[in-house]
Amino acid sequence: MIKIVTIIGARPQIIKAAALSRAIKHKFEGQIQEVIVHTGQHYDENMSQVFFDELGIPAPNYNLSVGSGSHGKQTAAMIVGIEEILEKEKPNAIVLYGDTNSTLAGGIAASKIHVPVVHIEAGLRSYSKAMPEEVNRIMCDHVATLLFSPTKTGYDNLVKEGFNPDSLAPHTCDNPKIYHCGDVMYDNSLYFSNIAEQKVNVEVKYDVKNNNYILATIHRNNNTDEPKRLTDLFAALNEISLSNNISIVLPLHPRTAKLLDTNVEASVLASVKANALFKIVAPASFLEMTALEKNAFMVITDSGGVQKEAFYFNKPCIILRPETEWIELVNCGAAIIADANKEKIINAFNHFKAIDKLEFPSFYGNGQAAEFICNELIKHL
Repeated sequence: MIKIVTIIGARPQIIKAAALSRAIKHKFEGQIQEVIVHTGQHYDENMSQVFFDELGIPAPNYNLSVGSGSHGKQTAAMIVGIEEILEKEKPNAIVLYGDTNSTLAGGIAASKIHVPVVHIEAGLRSYSKAMPEEVNRIMCDHVATLLFSPTKTGYDNLVKEGFNPDSLAPHTCDNPKIYHCGDVMYDNSLYFSNIAEQKVNVEVKYDVKNNNYILATIHRNNNTDEPKRLTDLFAALNEISLSNNISIVLPLHPRTAKLLDTNVEASVLASVKANALFKIVAPASFLEMTALEKNAFMVITDSGGVQKEAFYFNKPCIILRPETEWIELVNCGAAIIADANKEKIINAFNHFKAIDKLEFPSFYGNGQAAEFICNELIKHL
C-alpha cells in the first residue's frame, strides 16, 4: 500500500480533494492510504468546514490553523508545519492541488526533504506573474514528479517549458511524468449535480426565478482591495440588474464583506442596497453553489474555479480579471474577459444576452480523472 499526504487549505482545494478521496474510498481503499492536512488557509467555517460535511471528505488528520497573514508569514508557517508532518508520516508522495499558498508551501517543504510531489491541476498558466497564483503554480510544477493537467492546453504549456512528454520510468523530480487527465472538478460536478438539485431549492432559498438571475462572485484581493475596481464592479452589476430587470445573487466572500463599506463608493453602495433585485447573501456551500450555477442565466466571477463550473453547466461567463488560466473558455466563446471595466462588463452581458446558442466543447475529460490519477499513483510511487 502506498501512503500519500494530501494538502488542502482553500475552498477549491477542499472540493478538488473530495474527488480523489471518494475514488480512494470506493475503489482503492486497500491500495492507497490518504493522510489529509488542512493548512487552515481558509479558516471561516462557511468557507471550510461546511465543504467537508457536504462532500463527505474524511476529517483532516492534521490542521495547521495558520489563518490569514501576509504571503510570507502564511507560507512560512505552512512550510514548517508540513515539513514536520512529512518527517513523521514518511509518505510515498505529497499531493498538491492548484495554486494557493498551501500548494507552494507543500511543494517547497516536500522537495527540500526529497518527498515526491504530485501536482493536480498542473500546467495552467495565465502568463501574468503579477498574480501570486501564477508564481505558485509554476514553482510547484517545477519540483513535481507526477504532473496531472486537466486540459490539453495545460499539458502543452508543460511541454513548452521543457517537460518531456515521452519520459520513461522511474520518475523523479528530475525526470517527471506529465499527463492530460481531465479535471477532478468536473468529476465532482457530475457526481454532486443531482444531489444539489434535491437538497437546494434555489428559487425558494434566494427568492429568484430559475434561469432569470446572474450568479456573481468577487473575492480576489486586487478587486476587493482597490476601491475604484470594487466600486466599478458593483456599479456594473447593479446597472445590469436595473436595466434588464434581472436578479443578482452575490454570495459574499469574507474578504469582500470586510471591505464593502470602505471600498465601495457610498452612492454606488446605497444604490445597490436600494435594489431589491441585488441579493447579497452569505457564503454559499458547495451544494448551494452548484445549484446556483446550474440554474443561473449567466455567471460573473473573478474565481478560476467558478469559471469552469459555469462551463460545466453550459452557462456563459464574464471574467472579472485581466487574464485567465482557463483560456480555452475564452477561445471557444463561452467566456469573456472584462476585468473590472464597467463598460466591458456591461457589453459582455449584452453580447451573451443576444446569443441564442453557445458551444461548450468537452475540454475537461469524462468525469473519471480521479480514478485515472489513483491508478497512476499506484503505478509510479
